[in-house]
Amino acid sequence: MNHQSVDAATATSFLPMVSVVVPIYNGEADLPELINCLLSQTYPKERVEYLLVDNNSSDRTLTILKTSAENYPITIHPLSENQIQSSYAARNTGIRAATGEIIVFTDADCRPQPQWLDTLIKPFINKEVVIVAGEIVALPGTTLLERHAELQETLSQKHTLNHSFRPYGQTANLAIRRIALEKAGLFRPYLTTGGDADICWRILGENIGRLEFAPDAIVQHRHRNTLKELQSQWRRYGRSNRYLHELHGVDLMREMTPKEYGYRLTRWLLKEIPRDIKKALAQPNPGIAGQATLVNLLNTPIGLFTARARTAGQRDAKLPENAKIIDRL
Repeated sequence: MNHQSVDAATATSFLPMVSVVVPIYNGEADLPELINCLLSQTYPKERVEYLLVDNNSSDRTLTILKTSAENYPITIHPLSENQIQSSYAARNTGIRAATGEIIVFTDADCRPQPQWLDTLIKPFINKEVVIVAGEIVALPGTTLLERHAELQETLSQKHTLNHSFRPYGQTANLAIRRIALEKAGLFRPYLTTGGDADICWRILGENIGRLEFAPDAIVQHRHRNTLKELQSQWRRYGRSNRYLHELHGVDLMREMTPKEYGYRLTRWLLKEIPRDIKKALAQPNPGIAGQATLVNLLNTPIGLFTARARTAGQRDAKLPENAKIIDRL
């Protein structure tokens, strides 16, 4: 109770210097919307720097970054990471150039809302807080796959914050106190997935401080809209699980047997489809209900599709030896 009153009294005067780091690979199409979102931030402009790191793009990303730095009324530092093709290496390049007390991460295909930084930074009033995760919600989608992912809240931090090993925040919407990075180290530059969990777990494992969730610090993210993209996403989740198993001892996901796949599909065909169709027909507006029902009907087959992709990613992955390297400030 007392802690909350102190926070409320000091919130308006708590304005630490913030460095926002964004790794970008071939982000030409995303940059105009991203920069508009950065321009709209309500956090005082003189207290924020944006370190936008081109990761060896083959499009006009770096040119756009340099032009933006010259023409917009916010502090943009265009940087390059051309030695290692990895978003984590690019983030490390941004961290090394950062001057802020708080380092914030998002991605080029994310759309931070205007109050994002204001809300994400506030929990750091408490000196015990060294990591803050904001929420990730879906950009409005039109395809069935996008609407399915939105319904399932696939990218929500609620999933990662409830991880059975330790909570962590995804780098699409994450802030870390600089002193924690000085003590625990930076991202593993050669890691290709799972680096957000790894860095959070190293910080929490060394008891440097605690993690807090800021549900109103919102970043919007576009869901995958093709089966190929969806498969690639979940294979990456599987690889991440394998890497984190080797780095931290995380349990591997159990593989479903062919019998289990068969049972789930049979149940879907004989029970779930008739039930959902009956429910849709009973609604006063069958057109709208039918659209919702179609998305719901996909839950089981899409769930099996993504489970299979994640299993394949986990089974085929092997952690490269150089991925064990931790960069230091």
